[in-house]
Amino acid sequence: MSEHAICTERFLCALLAMLVKPISDLRLLISGLCAILFALCLPAEAQEPAKIWRVGVLVSSSASLNASRDQALRQGLHEIGYVEGKNIIMDYRFAEGKLDRLSELAADLVRLKPDLILVGGTRVAVAAKQATSTIPIVVAGAGDLVAAGLVQNLSRPGGNVTGVSRLSPDIIGTRVELLKEVVPKVTRMATLLNPGNPGYATSLREIELDALAQGIKLQLLAARSPDDLEKAFRAATRESANALLVMVDALFSNYRSRIVELAAKGRLPTIYDRVDFVEAGGLISYGMNLADLSRRAAWYVDQIFKGAKPANLPLTEPAKFELVINLIAAKQIGLTIPPNVLARADKVIR
Repeated sequence: MSEHAICTERFLCALLAMLVKPISDLRLLISGLCAILFALCLPAEAQEPAKIWRVGVLVSSSASLNASRDQALRQGLHEIGYVEGKNIIMDYRFAEGKLDRLSELAADLVRLKPDLILVGGTRVAVAAKQATSTIPIVVAGAGDLVAAGLVQNLSRPGGNVTGVSRLSPDIIGTRVELLKEVVPKVTRMATLLNPGNPGYATSLREIELDALAQGIKLQLLAARSPDDLEKAFRAATRESANALLVMVDALFSNYRSRIVELAAKGRLPTIYDRVDFVEAGGLISYGMNLADLSRRAAWYVDQIFKGAKPANLPLTEPAKFELVINLIAAKQIGLTIPPNVLARADKVIR
């Protein structure tokens, strides 16, 4: 029943109630009826409009590179009742690969006074946390947030940051094992990392242990900026590395084509954390499904809008993983992928 119909029904009931009891003064009757009509109809007309939530989204890359994750986020929000322009507004800030702009962009979002800020990646999460300690921050995939000082622990974050972690107990070990299967004679594995990334502590320990267990010597290649990438690959060649593992970092994601090109030039079998590298010409990727992380982050957004505190919302681990292999890249460096590895692949580029 519409609000107008409800108002009319209430008015008629009140009118009947007044007519049952005779009223001698006509003016009193008219005044009483007007007062009842005003009082009954006012609540329906004075209802406040539905809340429109504002979400700030901070992204290290560009709109085009983030498109699949953005689509998954919007889909997740839509599935639980949020429609952009109707009950939610999304304000985006893209660093376009210029990571030194993250702090500035985070501060810009905070000035908009959003109800929540959504981020992806440890570096982006750190920038958002430095900009605000009060606005809830939802992470759609990141490294070790405990090591980065953003949460107290995964089960009870204790601050204004929560969401979906990018860590999984076996993921690093699986990457090292895959490299060993693809390159059985590997004796020296280079690892490309950014020393400025605050979420590496746990992952590096796991890489060292897993490499040791496989009888592989580890070589760390540091790259803090795009200018360091070529120097890092020259160091790998100089030290006779025969495989490469690329760590998760916003810098590497934004310069994926350059990294793939350098790996091919050095004929270095390389495993990455995400499918984007393989689609750009890289050899192998094994990692979480990034679109799924963004879709699952929508649940945290909804819970916080319903009154939950980030401090009390446990972080969750990735649920979907994918192995992608590029046979074109393998052929270019003269590598044959074992059939048992190909059989496990979720996607093969031929």
